[in-house]
Amino acid sequence: MASYNPKNFFILAVDDNSINRILLDKLLKKEGYKTKILSRSEEVLFSLEEFKPDLILLDLMMPNIDGLELCEKIKQNPHYQEIPIIFITASDEKQDLLKAFDLGAVDYITKPFHNQELLARVKNHLELKFTRDELKKALVELEKLAKTDELTGISNRRHFTSLAEREFNLAKRQKRFFSLLILDIDYFKKINDTYGHPVGDYVIKSVAQECIQCLRKEDLCARWGGEEFIIFLSESNLEEALIVANRIRSHIENKVIIYESFKINLTVSIGVCVYHDDDKSIVQTISRVDTALYKAKNTGRNKVVSIDS
Repeated sequence: MASYNPKNFFILAVDDNSINRILLDKLLKKEGYKTKILSRSEEVLFSLEEFKPDLILLDLMMPNIDGLELCEKIKQNPHYQEIPIIFITASDEKQDLLKAFDLGAVDYITKPFHNQELLARVKNHLELKFTRDELKKALVELEKLAKTDELTGISNRRHFTSLAEREFNLAKRQKRFFSLLILDIDYFKKINDTYGHPVGDYVIKSVAQECIQCLRKEDLCARWGGEEFIIFLSESNLEEALIVANRIRSHIENKVIIYESFKINLTVSIGVCVYHDDDKSIVQTISRVDTALYKAKNTGRNKVVSIDS
């Protein structure tokens, strides 16, 4: 996880007192923060999109739009809800402070503020936000890794099975249809034995990209294992699935894969099947398309075979 650095944070401050604005700007910049200091609360909402602050220092008592009203407007926007707001106030009115917390403020500082106290509170809430943001990034990355094949960058088997099962259940309930393709790189072991495993990995990645380029956005291609790929074609009948399968087969056959000084020609065998409404589970549909693939491999390779009539 990256370390906390004030230079990476932008603070937006709002105060109608010119002396306070000068003090805040000087204090925060000396610490290393990037700042924008505003004099009017009306400017804040327009400035949020431009500056995308990491924290807001907000004067509680201001003319026209007071701090409480402004805080409420900020927190109503989902894009800005996570920005910590610290109120700066000369008021000892507890009701105002309780209202500020109810509206989403994280802290308050009383005027005249002590420099080190203000910096400590700013740092504390920015560190909390920083840690929270880093954890969110880590969770997103972990989720991506859990769904993605490390070598090719496309979906992995587990993610495909999960989505295909969901689509299978939708097809059952809503009388929808779909097709499956499984393709296998012909004589892949010979490629590994002849050129080495780094070349074999490059070939697998190249085939994955060829498949993706032949599909629509709503389709899903995953690495099924080794040199096998599986493809889910949404709302596609057998005729449409065969067109896609033959397009993939033809593209790969006509592509020369260049790796350093090697020029490699490939072919693939592809099995095709369509969902049957009497299929008991997605496993049964996958088993049927797997049978079609083995027929393609056992009857000459470099061909598309459907198990359905």
